[in-house]
Amino acid sequence: MLLDIARSSRLLFVGGKGGTGKTSISSGLAMARALDGGRVLLVSTDPAHNLGDIWRTKLADEARRVYTAETGTGAEAGPGVVDAIEVDPQATIDAHFATVEAMMRRMLPERTHAAVRDHLRTAKSAPGSHESAVLERIAVICEEAMGVYDLVIFDTAPTGHTVHLLSLPERLTGWAESLVANRDRSERFAAAARSLVSPKEETPGPDAQMRRTLLARRDRFALLRKTIADAQQTGFLITTLAERLPVAETLVLVRQLRELDVDLAGIVVNRLSPADSGDFLAGRRALEDEQLSHLHAAVDPLPVAELPLLAGELTGTEAVRQLADLLSGAAETGRS
Repeated sequence: MLLDIARSSRLLFVGGKGGTGKTSISSGLAMARALDGGRVLLVSTDPAHNLGDIWRTKLADEARRVYTAETGTGAEAGPGVVDAIEVDPQATIDAHFATVEAMMRRMLPERTHAAVRDHLRTAKSAPGSHESAVLERIAVICEEAMGVYDLVIFDTAPTGHTVHLLSLPERLTGWAESLVANRDRSERFAAAARSLVSPKEETPGPDAQMRRTLLARRDRFALLRKTIADAQQTGFLITTLAERLPVAETLVLVRQLRELDVDLAGIVVNRLSPADSGDFLAGRRALEDEQLSHLHAAVDPLPVAELPLLAGELTGTEAVRQLADLLSGAAETGRS
């Protein structure tokens, strides 16, 4: 089930309640797809990054190779790879505002530059700056990765942050369109004023560069919105545990994603206790089975995969490979 989802997707978001194994599942699925011959880009958007810890390597806001697998034989041989990125929202914010400041300095008189710097310094810490920066970075990654990778997996932040992030393209596209419309009106007035002074003057005013920048942002957000809503290439995989609170939060997330028209690829119930390893774990598994039955009944016919609790710490390539093999063989489960 899970490998089939990875094969059929170009863009896959993995999310859910904090502590349910989003990063582990994302990493294992990325390796499983690489072992299947795919080129995979694995991206962490969670501010509390631990993707690098799982792969035991230092990651940054640019792609770094973390795994290579030679797959196939003869003419069918080909490299399956996993590259990984940990998105740095602050770096994205700094780069964006540096571009804006440089543009404003070219457009405005020197006497206003100090006021511009003060205004932009305040805007950097304004509510929403972090989210819009992450979203723009996601959009850029999608644009750059689509022709290079077979699959891009986003290991997302906990539920509330992710839902907010996925709802932003719709709002930011409209916001950018409004700014472009306002800029168009400003350019028309400026052009009319210039023609009165110098009727032969045809050089575009300084607003033209700003308009091009706004158009680029609008188009980027619009493309991301369209991509997220395209069930043929984008899906959302929810990770959860067979416990009351994670299951309750999962059901809320299912409803919210459906309202956003985000395709639900499936649910992974992680770290199930063994039922045959003593009374304590058997008792815990009985409670988990109750929550599993509730989950299945509530999300049917959405596919649900169940993964066992694994011994040891999931860090390093060998541990990720163990999980990848498990995910490749995970089948959809059903309950009466």
